[in-house]
Amino acid sequence: MLSLNAQLLEQIASGAHPNPHSFLGQHTTVDPSSGMTTTTVRVRRPLATSVAVRLGNGTEVELERAGAGIWQGSYASAPHDYHVVARFADAPDWVARDPYAFAPTIRVHELEALTAGTHERLWQVLGAHVLTVPGIDADSRGTSGTAFSVWAPRARAVRVAGDFNGWDGTRGAMRLLGDSGVWEIFVPGAAAGEAYKFEILTTSDRWVYKSDPMARRAEEAPDTASIITAPSEYLWADDAWMARRVSVPAAGAPMTIYQVHLGSWRPGLSYGDAAASLVDYVVAQGFTHVEFLPLAQHPAATSLGFHVTSYYAPTARFGTPDDMRLLIDRLHQADIGVIMDWVPAQFPKDLFALAKFDGLPLYEHPEPRRHEAELATVPFDYRRPEVRSFLVSNARYWLEEFHLDGLRLDAVASMLYLDDARADDAWAPNVHGGRENFDAIKFLQQLSTAVHTALPGALLIAENASGFPGTTESPTRAGLGFDMKWDTRWMRDSLRFMTRQHAERARHVGEMRYSFTAAAHERVVLPLSHETVVDGRQSLLTRMPGDAAQKLANIRAYLSFMWAHPGKKLLFMGTELGQTSAWSEQHGLDWWLLEQPGHAQLHHFMSVLNRTYRARSELWSRDSDPAAFARVGGPGNHPDVIAFTRRDFSGGTLAIVANFSPTLVHDIALDLPHSGVWHEIFNSDAAEFGGTGVSNLGMVHAGYQSEQVPARAAMVLPPLGVLWLAHGREPHVPSPTQG
Repeated sequence: MLSLNAQLLEQIASGAHPNPHSFLGQHTTVDPSSGMTTTTVRVRRPLATSVAVRLGNGTEVELERAGAGIWQGSYASAPHDYHVVARFADAPDWVARDPYAFAPTIRVHELEALTAGTHERLWQVLGAHVLTVPGIDADSRGTSGTAFSVWAPRARAVRVAGDFNGWDGTRGAMRLLGDSGVWEIFVPGAAAGEAYKFEILTTSDRWVYKSDPMARRAEEAPDTASIITAPSEYLWADDAWMARRVSVPAAGAPMTIYQVHLGSWRPGLSYGDAAASLVDYVVAQGFTHVEFLPLAQHPAATSLGFHVTSYYAPTARFGTPDDMRLLIDRLHQADIGVIMDWVPAQFPKDLFALAKFDGLPLYEHPEPRRHEAELATVPFDYRRPEVRSFLVSNARYWLEEFHLDGLRLDAVASMLYLDDARADDAWAPNVHGGRENFDAIKFLQQLSTAVHTALPGALLIAENASGFPGTTESPTRAGLGFDMKWDTRWMRDSLRFMTRQHAERARHVGEMRYSFTAAAHERVVLPLSHETVVDGRQSLLTRMPGDAAQKLANIRAYLSFMWAHPGKKLLFMGTELGQTSAWSEQHGLDWWLLEQPGHAQLHHFMSVLNRTYRARSELWSRDSDPAAFARVGGPGNHPDVIAFTRRDFSGGTLAIVANFSPTLVHDIALDLPHSGVWHEIFNSDAAEFGGTGVSNLGMVHAGYQSEQVPARAAMVLPPLGVLWLAHGREPHVPSPTQG
């Protein structure tokens, strides 16, 4: 029998040995002369008075003390399944399976893919997985438990502690699998619903306690443990939606996105509650998609969710992972797409999570000058293959396991540029002396290729204010491969224009016109996102100039212009109500405003705007085609008026005419591409929306002028109003909305 010295015994007993399985568990030897096989068993039971192992055939083999709470003994045969029988002076016998009796649960090729940076479904390998391991004996029914594994390449030792072992990590010392940096153990009896953490011995000889980076469920904050999760048995009912998503490209379809912070939409709602009330609301308002601010686990209930501490776990504040699946499923069944904000740029420095995971920078870039101290975050290290595998797998996890239709990547500019939002002395240049982060660029190209190859129809949307060229171009053409990007300059410029005093707008109308150029070069989303109202900013309505009626008219004109502008649309919750108070994650939306006529009419306006938009393919079928939209002018000088046309593939044409002055325009004439009748299909100043009701009695007539000017139409423009005119041949019957 192998003699174990005291130092080695103590190292194994304390869980500080990198390969406890090489000593604990069963080990066979074969006598070369007789050919006899002997199996030696070693177990750790520090408080027992005597210990035996009970073999699968019922035989018990008594063990002897080896020291430091470790017992050992032998029997003459090949290994059998066994239980450990521990006897105590003042307690009942404890009979249990031994964690050190099992072979590794991870295959070599999985580890090779991880270390190569090519693993795309890492959640199926690392973390905590409930399973049944086959036994050795022929009549064995196998052993149920949980396989734990974690990547911590510079750890000296790793233990797992949890409800299943009395939070005694010495009973869950893990083994290092070769040079992969992955530690593993199978714990019999560990079951779904039990909490756990990893205990990591660093190179500085200090134990640190970490939640599982791959945990698929986490405790509700402020508790920070991970929770063992069984494979989901949720039965999806969105087959029709998922099939249609693949067959109808989003670029040529209508898209109006309602951005939601779930915790403050209606405070107190769970995922299950939202599966009823939020779904009904979005359908009634006519939006095509919902975009959730990050729903991955984050520690502060008062945050927007961008400081993610558990990338694979839906936040526990609103329910279980299957509860979140129910919400997404119900949205899909109602023909509503679902996008989630995702944060692959940086993560917080919370000590229980990813930061210095094995005692040193691991997931984060080790260069201190690249850290964003003012945000209490650190950037991911895209040079590490394992980090790329972690993030690419995480994107696929949300898209596959939760049927999300897209991810909106936050802070892409901070990934692309080393100096983004950093002082001159707070960044290090790349190998060529430039500011581009080549590692991040390669990662984004890998990510988009992986997602679009595995999940046709899934969207990747970039929040990128940098103007980086080729954001929505294919990686095969040196692009990043995003499907769309937020036009954050449009958001900044248009909001600056709309919040100016009415008398100042004529001198700054370029702020509303520049965006037409951007739409011709990239596939864009026009956002009026959470960024317009967070951090104590006033609501959009209260920032508009004029009296109460003019503020509402400005909002209607702003949204009508935006909805007709090339690009998809995104609106943060509350704007459709005419929110008056500053947004607060604790306060929630001002739903009581719907009791006031002006706000109720704005709310109604939003639903009509969405439905009119969806019914007109001119407004969405050719969003990124510069040949499908054009500016429109005329002989007069009206600096507050912006007019343009939109066209679809079948020849349908809309003219959009916006008057951003509070003055009624009586005598404007515009040069239009076709002569004949132009029907007024939408008027933001209609009386039913709370406007003045000024209209053109449902239509205007454009007469032929010359070869250079195909047609010209005279019309009346309502104050702070936007008209949508559709070219047609038939006379139009006026309605309350359309004149």
